[in-house]
Amino acid sequence: NFTYCPATGLAKGNEHSEFAGWAFPFPGVFLTEEFISEDEESEIVELMDRDDWKPSQSGRKKQDYGPKVNFKKQRLKAGSFTGLPSFSKKIVAQMKACSVLGGFLPVEQCNLDYLPERGSAIDPHFDDWWLWGERLVSLNLLSKTVLSMSCDSEDGIQLFPTFSKGKGELSPPGSLTQTSVCENTDKEGINCILSPRLVPSKEVTVAIHLPQRSLVVLYSDARYKWKHAIYRKHIEHRRICVTFRELSAEFSAGGRHEELGKELLEIALSFQGRPV
Repeated sequence: NFTYCPATGLAKGNEHSEFAGWAFPFPGVFLTEEFISEDEESEIVELMDRDDWKPSQSGRKKQDYGPKVNFKKQRLKAGSFTGLPSFSKKIVAQMKACSVLGGFLPVEQCNLDYLPERGSAIDPHFDDWWLWGERLVSLNLLSKTVLSMSCDSEDGIQLFPTFSKGKGELSPPGSLTQTSVCENTDKEGINCILSPRLVPSKEVTVAIHLPQRSLVVLYSDARYKWKHAIYRKHIEHRRICVTFRELSAEFSAGGRHEELGKELLEIALSFQGRPV
């Protein structure tokens, strides 16, 4: 019932929902369109399709490039991991131009193949916090889709009214007032200053529209407070998602398993890998 606006960083109430005209800040999302060219996209997909796609859950297929992990027992080792694929070297280099990806060193890449005929989807979930670090980076290939964000928290979300500036353009008010005041401004109508509105987090969903060839980064609240999902209705054509993950603090400099982290990063960034 809300849609994320990359230009303002706000989640804005959908036009025909009860939240039309209301918005709230939605931090932790970085979205850039046309991250790669059409030719680069075709080349990457062609190289992926030379390798096998393994069946995954909920109608997806996958290719994994990463260490061997037992999440239940919290155990990690290199296993048969030989690095990220060669075609990702250029993608990772381009990421350095993104303001939120300073120092991002991917240790794992997961390619997921979605098809409407298979009913492909992924349920609302958090990516693991023990192993993976703050930033989740995904490249959306072959078709557009919608990343659906939901929250199980018992907290409330404070909504603020948005005022129209011209035809259909919404923007947050310059100053937010705690009082409800309506005053006659002129013959054309009434200018209302509304107080913020509190709604339960569980009643709110936020749609992040992902254009074809866009790159999205989830971090901060969008990573740790909001679950993300892709629903069947938002898979209209074949879609490939390429997700890169970094190591958590435990496996980074100064962490308890720093040496293992260094070893895995060295393997990952050799860019000589095949799917494991």
